[in-house]
Amino acid sequence: MLPDPPRDPFNNLDPAQTVRVLPRHLAGPGQADLETIWAFPFDDGWHLHQGLEGMVFAISTCARLWTRFAPKPEERGADTWTIGMDRAPFGPRAWEITFDATTPAELLRDVHTELLDLYLEDRHSEKNHLVEDPTAPHEVYTPLLTHGWSHSVKTDGAQTFLSPEGLGGVRHRYATTGSDGPAWRAWGGYPSEPHWQAQFSAGAPTTLAAAFTASLISTEPLHRAVKQIPFHTRRHLYVAPAAAPQQPSHLPPALPSAPHPAGRAR
Repeated sequence: MLPDPPRDPFNNLDPAQTVRVLPRHLAGPGQADLETIWAFPFDDGWHLHQGLEGMVFAISTCARLWTRFAPKPEERGADTWTIGMDRAPFGPRAWEITFDATTPAELLRDVHTELLDLYLEDRHSEKNHLVEDPTAPHEVYTPLLTHGWSHSVKTDGAQTFLSPEGLGGVRHRYATTGSDGPAWRAWGGYPSEPHWQAQFSAGAPTTLAAAFTASLISTEPLHRAVKQIPFHTRRHLYVAPAAAPQQPSHLPPALPSAPHPAGRAR
C-alpha cells in the first residue's frame, strides 16, 4: 500500500491569515516592493529614475552599476528584477543578474544588500570586487551540501544541487570554455514549471551568488499570507502561525512601489 500524500497544512486556514513558512524556495514571492528590495543611499549619490512603461531604475554614483524593476502586465508572471554592471557608464555590459519577480522578496533583498556592501567597499578602497571577485565557487554551494542538498555532476561542465524534497535547485556551469548560458541558475518549484528562476551571468561577482544561496537556505522563516503561497508545492512547507512583520522604509515616501507579483502561485 502506498503511503498517504503529505497533508496540506493550509486546508483549515483563512486565505488572509499570515503564517511563517520554510523552506524559503517554496514560500512564494511575498511583498516585493521597492522599499523592501532597495536600501540604496539615494541621499548620497545614488539616483532613482522612473523609466518607460513603469520601469524603475536605481543607478550608482559612478553610473556603471544599476538595478531595475521591469513590470510586464501583459504577461502574467513576466515581471523581472535585473542587476547590471557596465564596463563604462551606460556602456557595454560586464555582467548581469536577473530574477523573476516571483522570487521570494527576502532573497532579492539580501542580494541587493550584499551588492551595496560590495559597491561601498570598492568605493572606499582600491579593491574591485564588482569586476574581479576573488570569492571561490565552493562558497556558493558548500552551504547547500551542509543543509542536505544533493549533488550531481555532468560531463557538459555543469553541476546541479537539488533541495531535499527536489523542488528547488542551483545549477553551476563551472566549465565556461565554448559554452553559453548563465554561470549560476537557481529555481524553486517543479523544474518543468518553476515558481521562480534566477540567473547570474558569467562575470557576476561570486559573492552575490553566495549571498543568494545563503538566503535561500536560511532557517529564518518567511512571513506570508496563505493566499500568497503557491498551491502545488505547499504540502512540502513547514508552517507556524505568526503576526505580519513591519515593513522597513528606506526610500522617499513618493517613490512608487512595485506591484505585488501574482506570478505563478496557484
